[in-house]
Amino acid sequence: MRVIVRTVSELCITVGTVIVLFVVYVLFWTGVKADNVMDDEIDRLQEQWSQGAVQPGAAPGASASPPKPATYENGKPFAIMYIPRLGFTWNKPVLEGTATDTLKKGLGHYAGTAQLGQKGNFSVAGHRRTYGDPFKDFPRLRRGDAVVLTDGATWFTYRIGKGPYKTVPTDVAVIDPVPRSSGYTRAGRYLTLTTCEPEWGHSHRLIVWAHLDSTQPVEAGKPAALRR
Repeated sequence: MRVIVRTVSELCITVGTVIVLFVVYVLFWTGVKADNVMDDEIDRLQEQWSQGAVQPGAAPGASASPPKPATYENGKPFAIMYIPRLGFTWNKPVLEGTATDTLKKGLGHYAGTAQLGQKGNFSVAGHRRTYGDPFKDFPRLRRGDAVVLTDGATWFTYRIGKGPYKTVPTDVAVIDPVPRSSGYTRAGRYLTLTTCEPEWGHSHRLIVWAHLDSTQPVEAGKPAALRR
């Protein structure tokens, strides 16, 4: 009997240790790795931009489209996103595609949706938890909040019009050119952000929608939303 009790106790300790190590891996180590990977993606983009591999920036305003960018390369970064509501140090690379490996490196642009700043719905997904927790504080987003992106030539400032809106994963209409339930009723230049709900699950999705409020060339300096 003592042998059985001791064996069971040792097994429980072993299992408990494995569980603790797994939790540490999920909560800490994947985050550390993801932060490093995202920093590398941003460094790669900024290096490309410093070498002049970008188109001229758009004139200030939001009424005219910026020059149409080249086709985004699957799995590669093409922009950096800033959301002041999530902190003035919050910035993430945006890559093409929403494959699992892509979302480990940053935010993912839904292939087939509009390109940055163009007419239609520029739609982006991100993890709520794990792999750097990019959208951990997604529920804090509010109407009027700025979502700022740059492609190295132009600053794009979007303003949130509605959200967070809770729906199911099969509700693909949230990334339509004029998204259902967004409050927008006519064609425009929109942004959709999506993430998982609940925080540690994926049974639902949280959505925010925004519209393009202004653009300005990078040479003009940071947009007002990023000035502290």
